[in-house]
Amino acid sequence: MLDYITIEPNQSANASVIWLHGLGADGHDFVDIVPALQLPTNLPVRFILPHAPKIPVTLNQGYVMPAWFDILDIDINGRRDVEGITQAIAMIDVLIQAEIDKGILPSRILLAGFSQGAALALLTALHHSAHIGGVIALSGFLPDLALLEHYHGKRFPCFLAHGNADTLVPMTLGQVSVKALETVAFPVSWHEYPMAHQVCAEEIADISRWMQNVLSP
Repeated sequence: MLDYITIEPNQSANASVIWLHGLGADGHDFVDIVPALQLPTNLPVRFILPHAPKIPVTLNQGYVMPAWFDILDIDINGRRDVEGITQAIAMIDVLIQAEIDKGILPSRILLAGFSQGAALALLTALHHSAHIGGVIALSGFLPDLALLEHYHGKRFPCFLAHGNADTLVPMTLGQVSVKALETVAFPVSWHEYPMAHQVCAEEIADISRWMQNVLSP
């Protein structure tokens, strides 16, 4: 089980967002984004912000840090920590099921993530048996495009965004992921911003509008 932060709305939640932080961070990294979204009071959303376990990360010379899985390469066709990714997906599946057990419909559960968290959000949504409501993937990419070749599940809406000055995770990786998703008929909303590996106010406003559209009754 993962430790996590829960932010409840002022009234009974009818939707949930599980927000996954990036490499080396923790759930606190996106606590401030919740009020910044300025969601309307008629859209009560519960936010779940889990903390990744601490593991050695190959790309960072084996340094132990919070990570959802080991990173061997930053490349669409690079080596992947298959076992670690499988374990991470299973951990997020537990959080999804917990929200379903609380009465939240799978179609009203969004997976969101930044950087490595974005990759895990996409991977989990593709693997999950339930029809997830959508994915918000910021400054990340889908590290296993082969998944889409055999994907026959229900298509969910995706919000993908990237900074055009990102030197840690190049924007081209996000663009390739968008093209792959669109090729198999996923509805994708793509956004580019004049920023590095970060989140900006314009992006938060765009996320808010997208969420309200996806979660509207």
